[in-house]
Amino acid sequence: MNISQQLKITGPAAGCFGGCFVPTLPLALALILFLGTGRSPAQPAAELLTNAMDVISLPAEQASQSIKVLVTGVVTASDAALKGRFFVQDATGGVFVDNVNGTHLKAGELVEISGITYAGAYAPTITAPQVRIKGTAPLPPARPVSVEQLMSGAEDSQRIEASGVVRDARVDGTRLAIDLAAGGYRFRAYVEVPPGFQYEKLVGSQVRIRGTAAEAHNRSLRQLILAEVYIPVLSDLVVEQPEPADPFERPVIPLNNLGQYRRDNSLGQRVHVRGVVTLQKNGESLFLQDELGGLQIQSRESAVCQPGELVEAVGFPSFENYLPVLQDAVFRKLPKPAAPIQAKLVPIDELQKGLHHAEYVSLTGKLIERTVRQGSGSKLPVTYTTTVLVLQASNFTFAAEANYAVGQPELAAIQIGTVLQVSGVCLTQIDSEGKLKSFQILLGNSRDIQVLQKPSWLTPQRLLIGFAIVCSGLIVFAGWTVMVSRKNSVLNFLIREREKAQLALQQANDQLEERVKARTEQLKFQITARKESELQFKAVLAERTRLAQELHDTVEQTLTGIAMELDTARKLYEKKPEDALAHLELSCDLMSRSQLEVRQSVWDLRRLVQEQFDIASALLENARQLLTGAEIGVELKTKGQVRALPEVVEENFLRIGREAIVNVIKHSQATAVTIQLEFEPQLVVLSIHDNGRGFVPQEAAGPDEGHFGLLGMSERVKRLGGQFSLASAPGEGTTIRVEIGLEPVQETVMPAFATLQNSNEEPTENPHPAG
Repeated sequence: MNISQQLKITGPAAGCFGGCFVPTLPLALALILFLGTGRSPAQPAAELLTNAMDVISLPAEQASQSIKVLVTGVVTASDAALKGRFFVQDATGGVFVDNVNGTHLKAGELVEISGITYAGAYAPTITAPQVRIKGTAPLPPARPVSVEQLMSGAEDSQRIEASGVVRDARVDGTRLAIDLAAGGYRFRAYVEVPPGFQYEKLVGSQVRIRGTAAEAHNRSLRQLILAEVYIPVLSDLVVEQPEPADPFERPVIPLNNLGQYRRDNSLGQRVHVRGVVTLQKNGESLFLQDELGGLQIQSRESAVCQPGELVEAVGFPSFENYLPVLQDAVFRKLPKPAAPIQAKLVPIDELQKGLHHAEYVSLTGKLIERTVRQGSGSKLPVTYTTTVLVLQASNFTFAAEANYAVGQPELAAIQIGTVLQVSGVCLTQIDSEGKLKSFQILLGNSRDIQVLQKPSWLTPQRLLIGFAIVCSGLIVFAGWTVMVSRKNSVLNFLIREREKAQLALQQANDQLEERVKARTEQLKFQITARKESELQFKAVLAERTRLAQELHDTVEQTLTGIAMELDTARKLYEKKPEDALAHLELSCDLMSRSQLEVRQSVWDLRRLVQEQFDIASALLENARQLLTGAEIGVELKTKGQVRALPEVVEENFLRIGREAIVNVIKHSQATAVTIQLEFEPQLVVLSIHDNGRGFVPQEAAGPDEGHFGLLGMSERVKRLGGQFSLASAPGEGTTIRVEIGLEPVQETVMPAFATLQNSNEEPTENPHPAG
């Protein structure tokens, strides 16, 4: 099978795409489907992207936000080297799907992809895909693009058509990789080929390819390195013009004529050269020389050639750094025994004119510097030493470079100052006007170096060391002499200056300390005043809040009860005067209780102002005042470490204690009262016990009879988020127990108080803790 049978060869009569493309019914249906689900590339990305162009048009920052994607399209490329990844294209464009290690899809399959966006290593992609195969569909038509547009990277993931000359072809298994050149650019294409495919005949052919554009990139920099095209089927690789003939059958061109005028010269056609091998860098380049000159041959072939062997090569003529070179070359040895080659001894002035490029020459110079570095690489021995010798010939300096395996110390043993004769391939660098910029000698082996004259003992380094020692001695002696002659005057001057400086520094330091001290006192006074002002403001605000609550819980509720009783008495006076009298008496009792509560509030204000009692002492003092004149003893017990409680807790403890003592005086007939405070880390307990006659709690008088004491105490505890309990039995006395958690508690009195003030409504229940 030859290349013309394997690939479709087209010519002027073949038309476009090897015969004009006629859309079929399935293709038309597929395009309608794509157009129905697509959006304009200019449409902004929403929460769900439904076409490929919206995905690949996202900025990298936005693509990194993992926007949801739901795209339906045709698989345009799925190379085995991609490991499950593939390209998909719909009516708007194409995009890369990072389906790593997923199911290997085939070109032409119609798929629905659900995933999220990702910035990708070069262009935005779809990642974490869920792929559902819906069937098959024709591949989208390839859009012709210029090589400049392809190399810009803007066509990434799009199905395109491009043309070029095949510069190199190689097969890895069933995967063919071809390098193409067009318009001064190179790009690479991949396609699956059958076994036995004659890929060598593609080199030098003008081809047209249809496939999906991709790129090789620098992942860390997100930059394009090389444009690539994935060709889905072999039929999309079309040979438009095969290479006219076997290039090895063409006339041999002298090596120095490669860059000169020739009537049939073309950079797109391979030329045939022949010469003797002077140096080889295996897998990189081969240097040949004939009677007229030398030439650098760039080739990937790994066949080893020895210096002196006759070789012919074919490749594409090109220029690097304004000098001719044969690129993408293949070579073969000729059946002629290798002959020793002699280096041409050339003067420096000829090299300065740009002559003898790539020729095997010999130069003489004195070694002035040597650089040795070790490394490894795929195109050199696994471990090698690169030695660069810098030599000086008359008024010109050049470098000689050699790559040897580690363990060959010949070059490292050469002393600086030795006169050497080096033989190797001359690589020159010239500018656009042909003037020499620099040149370098590539050495093949240690035999290319000959020692002509060893350095004398009096080397420049030793002279420099001796001169440095003498100069150092002279400087030391001169310095010592000057130092001795001026020692006293300099010391006296320094002492006087130091004393002046110390005095000035001490004065400045004293002034600074005084200013700092004064400013510190001023700042302390200002900070103290500000803190006192803030504390006073907070205290006033807290006291206003407490007074508002106190008035709401006592005076306002009592006045409301008095108003209700008076209103009831007014209504009963005309019909039942004796009943109205009972309500009037109850109003008087409420008035008396209101007076007592006002006095108690005033006493609490004096206690808070004086701040001479803790909560335990305040409870005891409050009880003693209430029990004055009553034959009832009072005892206070504390458990745990007595400490200050939140103000709202202390306030309500005093109210509850007072109400409990009042109830003892009025109802219990007790002779002793015990008040106990228990302090725990997160809890405080108030217990008040009397040894009175006791009662049945379920039969106790309540708000309906005008007794609000127990109800008021329980409501206070409820507002503090605590627990209130009452234990009593006839003949066994009465115990009131209040447990309050020490976590911050926000009272709910003020919102209710504000509501009553705003609505001007009378309360339906009097929570006043009257006994």
